[in-house]
Amino acid sequence: MNMADGTPKHPYHLVDPSPWPALGAVGAFLLAMGAALGMHPDMLGTGVQGIVKKVEWWVIAPGLLLILAVMFWWWSDVIVESRKYHTAVVQLGLRYGMILFIASEVLFFAAFFWAFFDSALFPGSPEMPVRAEATGGIWPPKGVSVIAPFDLPFMNTLILLLSGTTVTWAHHAILEGNKRDAVRGLTLTVILGICFTSIQAYEYINAPFSFRENIYSSTFFMATGFHGFHVLVGTTFLLVCLFRAMAGQFKPNQHFGFEAAAWYWHFVDVVWLFLFFCIYWWGSGKAPIALH
Repeated sequence: MNMADGTPKHPYHLVDPSPWPALGAVGAFLLAMGAALGMHPDMLGTGVQGIVKKVEWWVIAPGLLLILAVMFWWWSDVIVESRKYHTAVVQLGLRYGMILFIASEVLFFAAFFWAFFDSALFPGSPEMPVRAEATGGIWPPKGVSVIAPFDLPFMNTLILLLSGTTVTWAHHAILEGNKRDAVRGLTLTVILGICFTSIQAYEYINAPFSFRENIYSSTFFMATGFHGFHVLVGTTFLLVCLFRAMAGQFKPNQHFGFEAAAWYWHFVDVVWLFLFFCIYWWGSGKAPIALH
């Protein structure tokens, strides 16, 4: 709302009506249903089961494509809005929102760590005879060969730690108004993110166990797989920031879009450290190492 002379009445941004939240919710629902059907094809009956078995994991495609489209359109709108309406007060509110979002992500991953530790610490509990039978009373379960923690996982750890330094370099460059170094730092971070995802994909393809094999493999793939998805989202986030940095859209006093991406990336780094130490290293116990 503007006054007669064209000056704003307040420093806040009243967002125009948008279809993206509703479409994003539809996409998330379709993606969740597709993932559930991929894991449990018989969930909706034998008729649907036959279709799911034919399309296999392509069942998640509609939800995933809709979410990616919403991300593109919604981010495009926010970028346009940021140039006009993101005052200091609006940026402060956005920072609080990003902090709360990352806190919700911490709780999201806490659920997967809880599932892993509950099974790892009590593999042969007398109160849970079904679990004891499934694991053989040991962790990792009897017959499981694990991925060597100081092979590809350690390499990915070094890659993510290095990417944390490059994104920080880009942040300092933006604060100093140094466009060239900001672009360099972001370029390196995106490349490192792609390297991480590629190595993890190779690791999954050559994994000595499958998702449905046992409780170890299920918790392993859920925790590391969702982290990998977050790396993919974070890399996309930083790629958008790279294009914006090349266009000179980030200023020392107005670059929240980059800040949010950097915070998210550091969060992904920290989660990976917990995954590496708890699941790859400690969680491998005395199980035999699988040879590639």
